[in-house]
Amino acid sequence: MKIARFLYKKEIRWGKLKGNYVTPLLKGPFGKIELASGRIPCARIKFLPPAAPSKIVLVGLNYRDHAQELKMKVPRQPLIFIKPNTALIGHRQEIVYPRGVRRLDYEAELAVVIGAKGRFIPEQKARKYILGYTCLNDVTARDLQRRDSQWTRAKSFDTFCPLGPHLETKLNPQDLKIRLYLNGRLKQSSSTANFIFSIEYLVSFISRIMTLLPGDIVSTGTPAGVGSMKKKDTVEVEIEGIGRLTNCVI
Repeated sequence: MKIARFLYKKEIRWGKLKGNYVTPLLKGPFGKIELASGRIPCARIKFLPPAAPSKIVLVGLNYRDHAQELKMKVPRQPLIFIKPNTALIGHRQEIVYPRGVRRLDYEAELAVVIGAKGRFIPEQKARKYILGYTCLNDVTARDLQRRDSQWTRAKSFDTFCPLGPHLETKLNPQDLKIRLYLNGRLKQSSSTANFIFSIEYLVSFISRIMTLLPGDIVSTGTPAGVGSMKKKDTVEVEIEGIGRLTNCVI
């Protein structure tokens, strides 16, 4: 099932997406999903990030091809960091190139949206805590990342976390094609089969550090092919079974 979060007539709503229409939900998707009456054409809504998280937790190195590209050893444990929720933007919203940044990079990622509160989640039960999957672009000020001893500044500017266009709730994430296009040219192409740590392991590992709440985001790392963007570029993250997240840089 495809679930969208959207703005319609100045009201933020959730809905079931099918074709070019969305059917509103009576309440949020965290629990039993109940549909309201009527359909709204997608042309009349504004897609919002399909999550309203308390935190966005990302993994620094989780693809074997990316580790090989960087000539880095495969990590023994996940390297995690956090973006603020103020970095979130949705499908077709604009990425702002910050003043003073000299290199702005894209990083295509598969993101997980948490559906239920969890702490010390067993790995074998992690799927029960996942609402759905979506596309994420971990936008990074690479020059600042290299300059700083930690990554907070480089990863946390407003608009540095495009997410969407919607959630897919029924998906096997173990071997999905993931691609990134810059101005229509293929730049990243891999598969989640190249994960170092599985989604179940990541959710369990993170929940042993911090309580995961409904709407929280866990993003699973980027494959090989990371590169830079400039103003007026269009960047698209495409994941098999989900769709394509499109954003422009201004």
